[in-house]
Formats: sequence, structure tokens, C-alpha cells
Amino acid sequence: VQLQASGGGLVQAGGSLRLSCVASGRTFSSYAMGWFRQAPGKEREFVAAISWSGGSTYYADSVKGRFTISRDNAKNTVYLQMNSLKPEDTAVYYCAADTYGVAPVAIANEYDYWGQGTLVTVSS
Repeated sequence: VQLQASGGGLVQAGGSLRLSCVASGRTFSSYAMGWFRQAPGKEREFVAAISWSGGSTYYADSVKGRFTISRDNAKNTVYLQMNSLKPEDTAVYYCAADTYGVAPVAIANEYDYWGQGTLVTVSS
């Protein structure tokens, strides 16, 4: 599985961005997907995850109510809509595939494929 993330950029606090991650190499609709992020000097942390069908989602408390994860299996793409962005959301965002699972999980070690990351910078 190859994952290509895009959509990062510079945005002011309170603004919005939508990240996309296109997958290839395996039937996209057969596995769960997740988004993680890593800020400078900090450990990678879970952001959101979605089941194979899109029917179940799971969010970190820090983004709940502001971020929305979704997927379009026809386009082999998972999205992360980020609203009401805060400076503390600044990080490199990574999409990941859990090709052995169908339910959304928050544990990074459960994911076996990772994208290259896309930088999101939120200015105050």
C-alpha cells in the first residue's frame, strides 16, 4: 500500500484546511484508516480514525468537534476536514493504513503503512 497525503499549508487561527490521502496498491475499502500528527519536539499522536466502510469514526479529545474524518472508497481517498484551527494544531500530519483491521483504532503500532506527511502550520 502506498499513501500520498496532501492539503497542508499555512492558515490563521480559526481557519480551516482539508487534508487528503490517496491510497493505492490494495483494495482500499477493506481496511481502516487513520490520521496522526507530530509537532516539533513532541511525540506522534493520534488524531482520528475511520472504519473500512466509513460508518465508524474515532477522534482524539483534542480535535473532537473541530475535525472530521471521512473517506470515499470509490476514490481510494481519506479526508481530514479541520475547522477552528488553533496554533497547537501545528504539526506534520500523517495518514496511515491498518490493513489488518476494519475498525478505527488510536494505536499507532496497529497501522502498517504510512504516508509521507503534510505540514500544517496555524498562525496566531
